[in-house]
Amino acid sequence: MDTPNRILILFAHPALEKSRVNRRLLQAVTGLDSVTIHDLYETYPDFQIQVKDEQNLLLTHDIIVFQHPFYWYSSPALLKEWQDLVLEHGFAYGHEGVALRGKKMLSAITAGGSEQSYCQKGYNRFSVRQLLAPFEQTAHLCGMDYLPPFIVHGTHRLEGTQDIDKHAEDYHRVILALRDNTIRWDRISQCRRLNEDLLQIIQQESAHAT
Repeated sequence: MDTPNRILILFAHPALEKSRVNRRLLQAVTGLDSVTIHDLYETYPDFQIQVKDEQNLLLTHDIIVFQHPFYWYSSPALLKEWQDLVLEHGFAYGHEGVALRGKKMLSAITAGGSEQSYCQKGYNRFSVRQLLAPFEQTAHLCGMDYLPPFIVHGTHRLEGTQDIDKHAEDYHRVILALRDNTIRWDRISQCRRLNEDLLQIIQQESAHAT
């Protein structure tokens, strides 16, 4: 059996106690082997990020997931601060900044607006993928492969636990497939988002799902 990919989930939510969706997504992947959940707001309530500690975490993982609500078409402030400090010249980019080359990056986000609102003729005028261009370019600059995002749309309209649980189950399946290398890498480039059609991009259910 292939060695599983080590996944680091950088979780950023400044008001987790008020979250319905992100909290449930996080619960769905908590405790999985080879998956590290790193809650930035819990670790750094004072925004005093320990750069070397964060860089060491990146070095020991293969896939980096940015999980957060889609605040103002971007991320919560602490994740931006993390990027500004941790992805520094000479480490993440530049002539000698090759530490992250060959790793993969995934954005896992929740958005209040519907999928239909994120298009040229919609309320938000751009697709989520277009608005995530700074993250994609960051990955490119660091020599990382940027995967199609995992997006939960319309969070304000999700009713009851059943709808939220379905997204949590999808997130669980995606993280397992990335960990166990059962993603069909030749197909995901055609996806707007990873959770668009899981039957098409996951080869099989994970053989070791713990």
